[in-house]
Amino acid sequence: MTVTFGDDAEAGRADDAVRALAAEGVPQALAAGDPTLWGEAARAEAAIRLGWLNLPLTSRELLPEIANLVEKARAEGLDHVVLAGMGGSSLAPEVICSTADVPLTVLDTTDPGQVRRALTDRLDRTIVVVASKSGGTIETDSHRRIYEKAFRDAGIDPADRIVVVTDPGSPLEQSAIEAGYQVILADPNVGGRYSALSAFGLVPSALAGADVARLLDDAQAVHDSLAASEGNPGLELGAALGQAALAGRDKLLLDDRLSEINGLPDWIEQLIAESTGKDGKGILPVVGGDPNGAPDEFVAGIGGDGGVRVDGPLGAQFLIWEYATAVAGRLLGIDPFNQPNVAESKQNTAAILEAGFGEEKPVLVDGPVEVYGAVPGEPGDLSDVLTGLLSAVPDHGYLAVLAYLDRWAAFDVAQPEDASLDQLTEAWTARDPATLRALLSTRTDRPVTFGWGPRFLHSTGQYHKGGPQNGVFLQITGAVTDDVEVPGKPYTLGRLQLAQALGDLGALAGRGRPVVRLHLTDRVAGVAHLLAAARIE
Repeated sequence: MTVTFGDDAEAGRADDAVRALAAEGVPQALAAGDPTLWGEAARAEAAIRLGWLNLPLTSRELLPEIANLVEKARAEGLDHVVLAGMGGSSLAPEVICSTADVPLTVLDTTDPGQVRRALTDRLDRTIVVVASKSGGTIETDSHRRIYEKAFRDAGIDPADRIVVVTDPGSPLEQSAIEAGYQVILADPNVGGRYSALSAFGLVPSALAGADVARLLDDAQAVHDSLAASEGNPGLELGAALGQAALAGRDKLLLDDRLSEINGLPDWIEQLIAESTGKDGKGILPVVGGDPNGAPDEFVAGIGGDGGVRVDGPLGAQFLIWEYATAVAGRLLGIDPFNQPNVAESKQNTAAILEAGFGEEKPVLVDGPVEVYGAVPGEPGDLSDVLTGLLSAVPDHGYLAVLAYLDRWAAFDVAQPEDASLDQLTEAWTARDPATLRALLSTRTDRPVTFGWGPRFLHSTGQYHKGGPQNGVFLQITGAVTDDVEVPGKPYTLGRLQLAQALGDLGALAGRGRPVVRLHLTDRVAGVAHLLAAARIE
């Protein structure tokens, strides 16, 4: 595992920070799990959140149980693995399985279409991992209820198909035991976003076919360096990230185009944004963006060039980025283990579901797109709305696109059997809401981020509300034509999805964050219309 720097000046600044941290005894104290490193206010939280430091060793105790689970699933022909989890419970397994090139269906959404797609795919060969640290995650609870009913309707005992990963003592543990589900307990002293090498990362990945023992081997190989003042990649990376942010370069562009690891920036985004984005401070990870040469940019290359370059296998990458985030938190003077602003959107969602949605009139309708909110300027059409939002981004600010839509709908469109990869890619891109990020990025020198709702609420959502007051937000929702009931609950997935969007919108607006909502009355036509409007300058 190596961390290298793009030029001598960058290396010198990082080296100064490393020497200062070493003089304070930080590497030895952190490796030993000292909870006082982030100040007295953070001590209680840190004391129960440092178990991740030793997961390369302690998680080996899970391997025999996981191996038995995998063997049983294979013997029963269960080759469709569905992971119901949010944030730290889903992002690491997705990276692990994508890198290992093994199939895993991840449900980190409340979109009815996305859930229905998974639900109708090989139900007779499906095993579901329900993963929730707290045991009360509303999205995951909804997925569990929906799959329980689907299995029963198909004459399948849910106890034969559902595996639960949770913390000891959570409400999910007790209800799972009563239902007869296999329960695998995670280390309670590990926070969700630091849980890649815990049961949350290992169980679904092993079921999907990934070599999780090797993942732990690669992490263990770098573990001994964590207490060192020299040759410690975690210390070097953390010093570089923290020092850059303190110098005003707090937009972290993550470039993995030359890496053999697939999707690591999405995991890093959650780890760093939720860990550092609080108290008006923070580092904003930017996934998929190209450098503009702006003074607040800092580029990290995963296997490629940047202000800092990080090379190494996936297991080691997980551990080193976690360590680096903890070090950066100390430099920034924040608690990297709490998430003080995450609960507000959840509370708003619950209130909306209970009280109802009310009536709101759009300020503008442009074809299949309704526009809500305080739109900058006097827009006459959707193109003007987007132009106004871009112009509202302040110096050192950013634009965040937040899409509460079906992440995979663009791939549903039928294509000719003889279509080339380039033709397929072009067709998918033309229907993918995520294309909006790239289109808007060409029209500004400010970072543009893109998040799928509600999954980003468990990651960058903390930064949006607790980080620097310089974000502008574009939220996208869509009409639901084929909803999914949530058994035992008074709401459907579609209503839950909209309540989550409106709940977060309220949290952002309540902090004075500029936020506009676009509602697609026809999702397919609306995405096409939105992308066309974004191309107009």
